[in-house]
Amino acid sequence: MTELARTYGGALYELAREERLSEELLSQLDMCVRLLGDYPEYGRLLSTPSVPKEERRELIKSAFGGRVHEYVESFLKLLVDRDAVGELPGCARAYRERYNEDNGILEVTATAAVELPAAARERLLARLREVFGKKILLTVTVDPSVLGGMRLECQGKRYDGTVKDRLARIERGLRETVL
Repeated sequence: MTELARTYGGALYELAREERLSEELLSQLDMCVRLLGDYPEYGRLLSTPSVPKEERRELIKSAFGGRVHEYVESFLKLLVDRDAVGELPGCARAYRERYNEDNGILEVTATAAVELPAAARERLLARLREVFGKKILLTVTVDPSVLGGMRLECQGKRYDGTVKDRLARIERGLRETVL
């Protein structure tokens, strides 16, 4: 995430928090990021210097006006003015980080070889709550290449308990022993 995204996303969060709109604006920012991801040509249009900024601002108004809070619409227009529409995902990420911090939420991504059954997912959530003492926002991804076990990522750290990682460590150990 760039410094610009961190600054802009953080500033929008501070405004939203003061106005008691932080959750509403979070969901609207996420929606905007998804829409621009689903329609990359629209994002490119909003970033095209040959299209006058006023026209790009009007595109924001016609697409989002009345559908999102005026702060989000103004924020998108600001990004157009600064030729920084491509920073929107980073801004949303910075906003979410501040929101999570203020609300005691920890985002955790678990990667397993197969989809976790509901009971296993609940046990994992309970254990994570116990270890970290926070509300957990869990995302589970499936990656058959891990073979078995699970990899957790949170707070910028990776905890790897996958069979693939264990096999790689055994292989490294054997190579070091032989060489």
